[in-house]
Amino acid sequence: MKKVMCVIGTRPEAIKMAPLVQAFAAAPDFEVCVLATAQHRELLDQAFALFNINADYDLNVMTPGQTLPELTARLMTGLDNTLAEARPDMVIAQGDTTTVFVTALACFYRQIPFAHLEAGLRTHDLYSPFPEEANRVLAGNLACLHFAPTEVSRSNLLREAMAENTIFVTGNTVIDALLQTADKDFDLGFEWPRNKRVVLVTSHRRENFGEPIEHICQALLELVETHQDLFVVFPVHPNPNIRKATDHYLQGHERIKLVQPFDYGPFVTAMKRATLILSDSGGVQEEAPALGKPVLVLRRDTERPEAVTEGVVKLIGTNKEDIVREANRLLTDSVAYADMARGASPYGDGHASERIVGIVRNYFASHSA
Repeated sequence: MKKVMCVIGTRPEAIKMAPLVQAFAAAPDFEVCVLATAQHRELLDQAFALFNINADYDLNVMTPGQTLPELTARLMTGLDNTLAEARPDMVIAQGDTTTVFVTALACFYRQIPFAHLEAGLRTHDLYSPFPEEANRVLAGNLACLHFAPTEVSRSNLLREAMAENTIFVTGNTVIDALLQTADKDFDLGFEWPRNKRVVLVTSHRRENFGEPIEHICQALLELVETHQDLFVVFPVHPNPNIRKATDHYLQGHERIKLVQPFDYGPFVTAMKRATLILSDSGGVQEEAPALGKPVLVLRRDTERPEAVTEGVVKLIGTNKEDIVREANRLLTDSVAYADMARGASPYGDGHASERIVGIVRNYFASHSA
């Protein structure tokens, strides 16, 4: 029996890792353990509760206002100590957070095989998004297995000279998680507006701190004044760089609802009920198209071009005029709206986790022969 450790730091990682943890737990030839770094404490705990995941190890590294160097140092020390204690045969981490990069490096130092879930996403600009693009490039160079969600991601890895026999197109486990969750209706904690079209908004990325989040808020104000049947629901990320702007511009407006970040279940319910989604989230770019919801991405580039190519997601940046123009187009042109609301997602069929367990099984079989 091989011991696989799944390392999880943030809520998006927990959501995407949860189906994989479940799949390994159901496999008789694997022992699975979960290490939580708790890079995002409260949001991580929400996702764990939804999917009934318990952490076997918890580093609890989150401290107020910590810098990236401080976070990196704390993660490295905690991860190294835990790897020495747990002695896993393989470690898997997902995505592009500092947790993922440091996990890959800690495994390299301990000569433990590291597998990268959601591998090969690239903007080809190390500083956008920052520090996520560098995190995933660095983690990828230390991985023995690359679980690429799409052929585009696979091609990115091949261009970087990753060995072809280490790259597997599996689909994205986020679709596995979404399909588990979308057939339920969760309590949102407030009365969803009736007879209104709802724009669901999320923003949390570092590059949108400062003027960008102010422009986003100003655009939302203009949209609700232009469309009297429009209502905005904005689950506000706890980072004070986001909350300060949303409180200043949007607090108290009768058709703008600022709420605490949803648990994943309620967030999926909110996406299902929304008319339009504005977000800088990578996960939303993958999930919302599968629910038939158009997404305007509040970024200037994306490591997920497949949905843009498919026409169900559009990059619009954070310029106020661009946000207002693109949102108005979808809110007033039924043909344009229908073209983006086709329910098409290029990110998977809900069976990525099963494929990954099989790939890991074959890896151990070939390396023990």
